[in-house]
Amino acid sequence: MPPSEAAIVLVMTIPDSQEQAVRAALGDVTSVIRAVCFRYPDAATTCVAGIGSKAWDRLFPGEAKPNGLHPFIALDGDVHHAPSTPGDLVFHIRGQRFDLCFELAHQLTLRLAGLAVVEDELQGFRYFDERDLLGFVDGTESPTGVAADETAYLADGPFAGGSYLIVQRYLHDLAAWNRLTVEEQERVIGRHKLSDIEIPDDQKAPNSHVALNSITAPDGTDRQIVRENMPFGSVGDGRFGTYFIGYAADVTAIEEMLRHMFIGDPPGNHDRILDFSTAVTGSLFFIPTIDFLDDQPG
Repeated sequence: MPPSEAAIVLVMTIPDSQEQAVRAALGDVTSVIRAVCFRYPDAATTCVAGIGSKAWDRLFPGEAKPNGLHPFIALDGDVHHAPSTPGDLVFHIRGQRFDLCFELAHQLTLRLAGLAVVEDELQGFRYFDERDLLGFVDGTESPTGVAADETAYLADGPFAGGSYLIVQRYLHDLAAWNRLTVEEQERVIGRHKLSDIEIPDDQKAPNSHVALNSITAPDGTDRQIVRENMPFGSVGDGRFGTYFIGYAADVTAIEEMLRHMFIGDPPGNHDRILDFSTAVTGSLFFIPTIDFLDDQPG
């Protein structure tokens, strides 16, 4: 998939006693997606639906559950906090046209009207050449093509083809950020701002964003995730930020990355970007296959 020009993420909670109706609605999700997306295939509009841990237990009592699905683990570092916030369902809509993303989000909320409550909504946009509002290219190391598929999707087992998704909303203090010189900003991120070239390891700050997000497995290989981060902002109230959208077949890869950011590696060496960007939400979901959704009783 090409980088998206627009995205909408809906995080919802399910009130008590709506489980059977929500399962039926999930069985209709793919038909709603097809009805909206077939009109303009060149817009590459897509949507995935995910289910949180507590919702899975309520929707599928006594049935098998993905091994890595649990509530998002809140992180309390010496300085910064990553909260765990409510999330039973998630819809991640992306594409090249915001109007189609909006239409799909609207139709999905109509199908779930009275069954689920929207707790958080992202309306994200592409910012210049894939940059975050901090001015740096975001997601440079995210794998693409076959490597992305291998990173994001479970290869085997009862939930093969599914993926884990963590979403977080980060609010930027752009006034404080913009008081830094470009050189100081580059030290925080670990990349050069204009060229997007990574600063050499022997010159890179150990608390830079790049240094703490580079995770190595015991066998020496890099632990990867697929990032679909999107900038968002409102000029009226001055709320700007990044919506972190991370997929992985092994959710512990994302969780280890977040521990390094908030707790530090070693502990106390937190990601310097957090001095300018505050996490205000955090939820974990499992994204089942289309076949799984279609099999839900209507």
